Amino acid sequence: MTDSGPKSAYELAMERLRQKDKEGGIVERSLTAEQKTTIAEARRVYEAKVAEREILHRDSLRHAKSMEELQKLNEEFARDRDRYGRDRDRKIAEIRESSA
Repeated sequence: MTDSGPKSAYELAMERLRQKDKEGGIVERSLTAEQKTTIAEARRVYEAKVAEREILHRDSLRHAKSMEELQKLNEEFARDRDRYGRDRDRKIAEIRESSA
């Protein structure tokens, strides 16, 4: 970034975060092309799993017979979606750490 002209709030916030990381001893590392590809694949797998689960969820909703059953199905879907997200985030963190 150049210092010419006013900076956006985003740019100022990013500078503060970088300075805070530097003071905290956090080193910024660039990802390799292989890591970027692997992270993108992990995200695609997550999206596919969520899409598949959403299709199954919608089908289950059509067959639900009570409000309690609908609520239970919605809770299960939210729980599964969150679990997939945690799995994805854990996988991405492992990929990022592999460069250390």
